Amino acid sequence: MSAAPEILVLYYSRYGATAELARHVASGVERAGAVARVRTVPPVSTNITGDAPAVPADGPPYAETRDLEECAGLVMGSPTRFGNMAAPLKHFLDGTSGLWASGGLVDRPFGLFTSTATQHGGQETTLLTMAMPLIHQGMLWVGLPYTVPELSTTTSGGSPYGASHVAGGQGEHPVTRDEQRIAGALGERVGRIALRLQAGDDA
Repeated sequence: MSAAPEILVLYYSRYGATAELARHVASGVERAGAVARVRTVPPVSTNITGDAPAVPADGPPYAETRDLEECAGLVMGSPTRFGNMAAPLKHFLDGTSGLWASGGLVDRPFGLFTSTATQHGGQETTLLTMAMPLIHQGMLWVGLPYTVPELSTTTSGGSPYGASHVAGGQGEHPVTRDEQRIAGALGERVGRIALRLQAGDDA
C-alpha cells in the first residue's frame, strides 16, 4: 500500500491572518487522509538589509524547491498586494523554472487562499493571479464548489476560486467560522483529489 500523499501548504503571512488560514487548510488536508507539510517563505525587501536567517525564529520551516517536488499537491496562500500575491511568495515561485522545464509538477492538484485588509481589497484577483504560475507548471486548479454551504452564508471571505479572509489593516479581525470552514474544505478537497490521483497511479 502506498503511503498517504503529502500536500504542501505553502504561505507567506505578515500579521498572522494568512498563517491562521494555513492552519485550517492543513487540518482539512489531514481530514482527507493526506499529510500536510506546512512551509512558509522568508520576507524580501526593496531595501538591502542582508539575507534572511536560514531558519525562521518560530513557525514552520522555510520552503525549498524539493518540498514542491516531493509533495503530491499544493495549497498556497498569500496576503494581497495590489491584487496580486506578496513578493516573498512570487520570489520563491520565480526560482522554480527547473521544475517547469522538467514537468515535475504536471497533473498535481493545487488550491489557493488569501487575506485582505478590506472586503473589496482584491481577494478574487489575488487568487486568479496566484494561479497563473501554477497553471504554467501544468498543475490542476482545485476550487470550491457551492456544495460547501459556507460559500452561501459567508459575509466576509470565501469564493469558488479559493479560501479567503477579511483581516483588517493590521490583521485585527479574527478568522470567522465560515472562513475557517471554507479553508478547511479547500484543504480537504485538495487532499481527497490527490488521494484519488494516487489511487489511479497505483491501479
